[in-house]
Amino acid sequence: MPPQRTEVLSESPSASESPERPHDLRGRVVVVTGASGGVGRAVVRELGAKGAKVALLARGTTGLGAAAVDVGAAGGVGQVYEADVADYEQVRQAAERVEAELGPIDVWINVAFSSVFARFTDITPEEYERTTAVTYLGYVWGTRVALDLMRPRGRGTIVQVGSALSQRGIPLQSAYCGAKHAVKGFTEAVRTELLAGRSGIDITLVQLPAVNTPQFDWVLSKLGRHPQPVPPIYQPEVAARGIVYAAEHPERKEYWVGITTAATLLAQRVAPALLDRYLARTGVDSQQTTEQPPSGVANLWKPADEADDYGARGSFDHRSHARSPQLWLSHHRRPVVLSLAAAGAAGLAMAVLRRRG
Repeated sequence: MPPQRTEVLSESPSASESPERPHDLRGRVVVVTGASGGVGRAVVRELGAKGAKVALLARGTTGLGAAAVDVGAAGGVGQVYEADVADYEQVRQAAERVEAELGPIDVWINVAFSSVFARFTDITPEEYERTTAVTYLGYVWGTRVALDLMRPRGRGTIVQVGSALSQRGIPLQSAYCGAKHAVKGFTEAVRTELLAGRSGIDITLVQLPAVNTPQFDWVLSKLGRHPQPVPPIYQPEVAARGIVYAAEHPERKEYWVGITTAATLLAQRVAPALLDRYLARTGVDSQQTTEQPPSGVANLWKPADEADDYGARGSFDHRSHARSPQLWLSHHRRPVVLSLAAAGAAGLAMAVLRRRG
């Protein structure tokens, strides 16, 4: 396996072909948890455009059905498998159905989560336990089931969708931050075991920035005002392109999507105490709108999209970024570096010739 590096990805109008040799997803069986809405919904659309056979796992039947239509419209095959990722047996049984109906699973992408927007002391033990079961154990069960199926074949890819909050906790999101920290530690442990066993299975982690998804409309909130992502905000299609790129290029340990993710994680390494004080001053107000009250919807215990389809995007379109050349530069870093090196060498040669002249 090549040396593993961290790659910084950001938003872009479209994902371009990498100079590296990608894992072709056309005709491949890809499982996506949390596929009915938000980032998961954007991911399955991107996979459909790649021609993949996508198994959509989530709880909300209306959202799942609409997501399957999206996959087909994009050019792939979408099949619905209703399951609660917090329940290992439901995940295992869904995976067995996927293999029976679509074929051997090539890629497993863990996206599903739920949470509570509230101060830690306002979250009940039951709410905390449920958040952890979905957002952390859901990844553990998905990974376990995927490995059980992939190991006899000696190949496969697992993509864990993480967050910049996996290394930097913020107020009002203790349950989510704790779960995402756990996902990172769990993934690193599993990766080292796969490396020790010289496995042909890849596992990679994609760290996301603040994204405009329905989570801010359907996650349980105990705040006085409507929750919002901490600006700057990115569209879920940006995250989806980074996640699908990681599925095509899973040899790296970790990907960072968005310049804010990179800035947050680097700042945490350099000045964590300074970030503590900054977030203590700004973190509560920056996660709430000025006047709008909470939606009153909560998907912690039951799906919010059982009757309504929320789609991929949330209610912050007007403030969200969808384009940047940085993702293109990231995907083409080798030719860009070579071009810069060649330009530098040519400039140096010209300077030497001028001095001699």
